[in-house]
Amino acid sequence: MFAVVRTGGKQYRIHPGDKIVVEKLTGNAGDHVTLGDVLLAGEGSDFRNTDGLTVDAEIVAQAKGEKVTVFKKRRRHNYRRKKGHRQQHTILRIVSIGGAKKAAKEAAKTAADAPDANAPSKSPAKGKGKAAAAAESTAPAKVDATPTENPAPTDQAQANPPAQSTDAPAKAAKNKPVDKPTAKTPSTKNAAPAKGAAKKAPKGK
Repeated sequence: MFAVVRTGGKQYRIHPGDKIVVEKLTGNAGDHVTLGDVLLAGEGSDFRNTDGLTVDAEIVAQAKGEKVTVFKKRRRHNYRRKKGHRQQHTILRIVSIGGAKKAAKEAAKTAADAPDANAPSKSPAKGKGKAAAAAESTAPAKVDATPTENPAPTDQAQANPPAQSTDAPAKAAKNKPVDKPTAKTPSTKNAAPAKGAAKKAPKGK
């Protein structure tokens, strides 16, 4: 089986077990990567649908390409620049095409996660316990109906007696007439006769 994959802007025709040099991919030696951009796949003259098709590969090493010298010059301007460059690459080994191993791993995982049919189920008991607890929490509380020695008054007037006014004695005291002291009249018993007393007119003859 073969496939044509695209990575790093380039296309590669691969078979299981091939080693290819691609643009740098993140990872260390021994890590597995998945190439999902599959353009074409088939076996012999028969082609296969590429929807959901993936390619599993293993990183062999992280390497650098050959050194490239970059030299620039402008004559009569005293301009010369020289630089070197080594492109970083990743060496991949194709493990499988079509995700066959990945599908097998997923099937094994789902089989391990599936619950055992012979194992007793504890969910009904848990559900029953929760329902009983909810019913107990929602049940109304019991009220003690025994009469007390001093029951609360039922009459509104007895329950709310009018408050006694503390201002009444003050108002009564304010309205009560106050006895004013009378001025003492001077005594005339020992008083001397007035100097300027008018003399009695003589009687006519």
